[in-house]
Amino acid sequence: MEENKIEVIVIGAGPAGVSAAITLARAGKKVLLVDRADNAGDKNMFGGCIYAKQTAEIFPEFWKTAPVERAVTEHKIFMLTDYNSSQFSYRYSSKGAYKAFTVIRSKWDNWCVEQAQKEGVYFAPKTLVKELLIENGKIVGIKTSFEKFYGNIIIIADGVNSLLAKQIGLRKEIKDNNVTLNVKEVYKLPKERINDRFNVDENEGIAAKILGGPLKDMFAMGFMYTNKDTISLGYGISLDELKKSKLKPYELLDELKEHPSIAPFIKEVELVEYSAHMIPEGSFDFIPKVYDNRVMIAGDAAGFVNNIHFEGTNLAMLSGKLAAETAIFALDKGDFSASTLSLYYKKLKNSIIIKDLKTHNNTISFLKKHINVITSLYPELACEFFEVISSADEIPKHIKYRKFLSKIIKSGAAFKSVPLGLFAMEKCLEK
Repeated sequence: MEENKIEVIVIGAGPAGVSAAITLARAGKKVLLVDRADNAGDKNMFGGCIYAKQTAEIFPEFWKTAPVERAVTEHKIFMLTDYNSSQFSYRYSSKGAYKAFTVIRSKWDNWCVEQAQKEGVYFAPKTLVKELLIENGKIVGIKTSFEKFYGNIIIIADGVNSLLAKQIGLRKEIKDNNVTLNVKEVYKLPKERINDRFNVDENEGIAAKILGGPLKDMFAMGFMYTNKDTISLGYGISLDELKKSKLKPYELLDELKEHPSIAPFIKEVELVEYSAHMIPEGSFDFIPKVYDNRVMIAGDAAGFVNNIHFEGTNLAMLSGKLAAETAIFALDKGDFSASTLSLYYKKLKNSIIIKDLKTHNNTISFLKKHINVITSLYPELACEFFEVISSADEIPKHIKYRKFLSKIIKSGAAFKSVPLGLFAMEKCLEK
């Protein structure tokens, strides 16, 4: 037993697991990081964006050496009807102080693990943890396909459908309405053509959200990101919504690709990747108990995703860091009880993780009830507004304006927008 004994075992080499492992190693603790994939990131998938602030807390000035794709300098929103679209964008002058970067997870996660190994983390790829070892009612380690490892503290960061958290009763079976399926394709295109097509400078790019079109009347949102020489296009949809639509995931993506406002961005490209991955829908009420005797849960396994703002990797890294800080405290104290590890949840409550999830706790259920307004009515009205102000024909403008305003009143959009806005404001102000 002693030869396989280590202070902390971290399960999962995604953003949460790596952040936990490297924080522990920097404090001089012995850490084993295990992952079931052949290489870190092989089984991970996301739209494509990491945020600079939380990432820099783990990897200072990472952009100088890390395999980032492009700095995000423009955020776009596409509001689609069946054939038309309104597009809104926010472009900022970064002056080198970038807020976000697009990355490819297989490259990024491997780089992160390499940095952790340089700090002294022992990494074990191709290691499937079959179960947690429990002796005399106490978690003492992990059992893999090949051997057993013993540790004082276990940090579980094994993803949305955490079987290990379920094993010890900290998680229940995930329900379809609490999980989102992300579906994505990646297309290869020369860097210069991406620059021209998206009107971006060298090594700078865009992050886009897509509402409506084939995704209308469903709790779903599309996304598009520019990488160095590839484009990522996909969508996230609540699993229960997908089942109700009776569409296959790739069919919905094919419809999105064919929309007249999306198709020009991906014409004459080479498909190099298709992937799908589940993520938590993100709600404070569905956060499980994240600690117990000798164990903590971080990242997607704990439900730390803010889907309203497309935030996941930053919350995962922060939760991994906080779990590691708690483990360091417990190791120095020599006490691995739930009472001591409860410090982890206290840290979470004081962070943006719990504060933001509380703020948006009821937002998703509220938006689901009004999703036809957001993904169908608003895009339609936005397109009609631009049609009114941009057209020149024999119809007098006052008649066009009157007709447009009459449609708004009849649809109730003016009144429906009020509770949406007030609800969001109230939830933010009360925290």
